[in-house]
Amino acid sequence: MNEFDVIVIGAGAAGLAAVRRLATARLSIRVLEARNRLGGRAWTLRDSAGLPIELGCGWLHSADENEWCIIASTLGFALDRTRPAWRSQWNDIGFPASDQDDYRAAAARFYDRLDAAGEAEPDQPGDRFLEPGCRWNGLINATSTYINGVELDQLSARDFWRYRDTGVNWRVVEGYGTLIAACGAGLDIALDCPAETIDHSGRLIRIETPRGELRARAVIVTAPTDVLAAGMPRFVPALPAKIAAAEALPLGLADKLYLRLDGAEAFPKDSHLYGALDRVRTGSYHLRPLGRPLVEGYFGGALARDLEQGGEAAFASFAIDQLASLLGSDIRARLHPVAASAWARDPHARGSYSHAKPGQADARQVLAAPVDQRLFFAGEACSSADFSTAHGAYRSGVGAAEQAIAALGG
Repeated sequence: MNEFDVIVIGAGAAGLAAVRRLATARLSIRVLEARNRLGGRAWTLRDSAGLPIELGCGWLHSADENEWCIIASTLGFALDRTRPAWRSQWNDIGFPASDQDDYRAAAARFYDRLDAAGEAEPDQPGDRFLEPGCRWNGLINATSTYINGVELDQLSARDFWRYRDTGVNWRVVEGYGTLIAACGAGLDIALDCPAETIDHSGRLIRIETPRGELRARAVIVTAPTDVLAAGMPRFVPALPAKIAAAEALPLGLADKLYLRLDGAEAFPKDSHLYGALDRVRTGSYHLRPLGRPLVEGYFGGALARDLEQGGEAAFASFAIDQLASLLGSDIRARLHPVAASAWARDPHARGSYSHAKPGQADARQVLAAPVDQRLFFAGEACSSADFSTAHGAYRSGVGAAEQAIAALGG
């Protein structure tokens, strides 16, 4: 059987959400996934002790209204509601309480200026809202690399302002990637099967893959923007407006490193350290996440791209140097690399999550718009207010599925 009502390209959060919705309409569906696993940019590994390692998304942002929380409960996954300690510094190490207060005040003023501009001012780069000469500009900019994957000068201030966050952040104990992949159980999914060409010139859409040709009445495309911009899949006829929108919404980069921590009981669980306070090129370190004997390092923007060139060893060297500068040289012998991500080098992602270039805040609507009511697009980059999140991907997948169902006659 090679003809379907709907073919979904990609088995990440958006693609699996689309299939869940399509299944309620009793349509024939096939999912094509280029990787050999489900989940896309949600990816949970396990270390030698069997502990979940989140190399992709890890936090259920806006958890009080996040659909994945409901799905987790339905499937029997446990949720941890511990409040993140992102803006604190454990024991005030190298970061006196008065300086932390000063930093938070400077960050609040930055966001106040961003809020005041909103839609009222022309779109501009995010760094325009930094206070000239403020001692905390480096750390505020570093935070942008964690949130957006890029430094503020590359970021559309208007798009960033449109992001909606309730401020509630939870975690899936078994792993966010494990949860999302679990939603693919029992579905008709072809792994290791990239869509190479989507020919929408005829009555049925033809999809060429390494395993042969498939045909469908409708197709939902969930490929990341950098993959689309690179011409994968290739559209026939070409869709220049879609490619331009994808190029306006490139994927920033945020990578993770996990270190095993010997003698972890000496550290409080879910505590936090910034590696440095006076620069953009610094890691953010989560000590004993969920009480586990690990350190989760987080690196974004240009720093992450540079470290990727040296692989896991470069991440580990940078992180251990920063942690030793805070905790003393004896900590070196207690830290052991476990795993690191490298999303920019993943050919099926080419980055972590999307941001709009300055002046391109409206590109998300262009990317999400259907083509001839037969080609539909989904993924976190298609979400105007929930981009860069798995729940934004989920909502866009459901929305694209509902558009396809309506186009096929309900």
